[in-house]
Amino acid sequence: MKKWNKKKARRWLSACLAGLMVSSLAACGGKPDSVNVLPKEEEEERLVNLFSPMEKTDPNAENVARNACDLTIIMAEERLGTKMVYRTYTAESYQDKTYDDVTLDRARHNMDDIYLLNPDTLLILGAEGKLMDLSGLDNVKNLREIVRVANTVDGKLVAVPQEVVAYGLFVNKDLFDQYELPLPETPEEFLECCRVFQENGIETPVGANRWWLETFVFAQAYADLYNGGNTEAEIAALDRGETRYSDYMRPGFDFLKELIDRGYIDAEKASVSEAIEVERPDFLVGKTPIVMAYWGAANTETAYGKTDFEMQVIGFPSSRGPMPVISMTGFGIGAEAEHQEDAADLLNVMLSDEALQIYSETNRVISPSKNVKVDCVPALQPLNDRIEEGIYVLGANAGMNVEQWGNTCLIVRDLLNGASVDECMTAFDELQNAALER
Repeated sequence: MKKWNKKKARRWLSACLAGLMVSSLAACGGKPDSVNVLPKEEEEERLVNLFSPMEKTDPNAENVARNACDLTIIMAEERLGTKMVYRTYTAESYQDKTYDDVTLDRARHNMDDIYLLNPDTLLILGAEGKLMDLSGLDNVKNLREIVRVANTVDGKLVAVPQEVVAYGLFVNKDLFDQYELPLPETPEEFLECCRVFQENGIETPVGANRWWLETFVFAQAYADLYNGGNTEAEIAALDRGETRYSDYMRPGFDFLKELIDRGYIDAEKASVSEAIEVERPDFLVGKTPIVMAYWGAANTETAYGKTDFEMQVIGFPSSRGPMPVISMTGFGIGAEAEHQEDAADLLNVMLSDEALQIYSETNRVISPSKNVKVDCVPALQPLNDRIEEGIYVLGANAGMNVEQWGNTCLIVRDLLNGASVDECMTAFDELQNAALER
């Protein structure tokens, strides 16, 4: 097994951001390091610089997700008389540097005002004191507790998202009914469903890819931590090294290993497959009854939003029943940003219930505000019910001193490529030991 390399995690996180959450952000115009040439009459405008991975939405484009963010930014600009200037990451400009690498450098040198942050960079910059404490913004009081927990570093709220991304199992309910199988809630029930499917000619019951199998691990690893009433104390014990991440992770990795050994997951295929593109065709024709994806994939016809069978989205199997797994990126403001006050005012408007209602209705996603409710498609109702009950686990939590989402994804890939569970647990121990030494 290769020695664990944190840079790999940051590279993964960049791909994740560009592939999923970035779809809800807009960015404009030229290269990030280019000088803004403004007409003289505009030189006195109040400007706020935003660094992000993608360029601004074309007004004529039909990218609904990105337009949703544009709408909230326009609202803030018009209300405050401030203009958002987009500075864009491009791989061509930075060559081998990932978005996370560049973001760290720019934030450490106060090159921008607002940044879209992955959990990894959020944790690093928050711990370094490079991000403003956003807890004083008026509209922060409306945020769900889950958002506060996931974006708090050393007691400071250092980032806020515009949406909460929930992952679940997308299941072909017709096939479950055909074989008289109840939808699985525990790991044991899930294994039994896979056994029945395989015995009835469905060779590989679970369609998997190299990005999202960690969701199974999180559901089992942290079901009790996030839902047992002792979350803060358990995380504190992990951060002090009194308990081990590997002890939490082992049951989920044992479970994945069993799925692989029984042939319920094609490890070789999953290890090289991009999200959705490989497993989607088999799922849509009824060849594969189970896949995993994020909330928005049920809303669009280009993913799983239109099927010829009844689809339901449920939580991942855990000791506490179906478990949604939640992740999010967030906007952060530099602690020494040149236009910090204007940036804070802009972000505050973008976090208002009015703006988040527009964003959530446009994207049909879960809002970070506890006051904003959006009707979901029927397929998502089982997952939504669990979240509204307050039952979920976080796949990304800046309060943990070991970044979760990217690191776990990459260690799962080692499992897919032949590493033993013990080797994977050693990788977690190495990460925790490194965090304790910092």
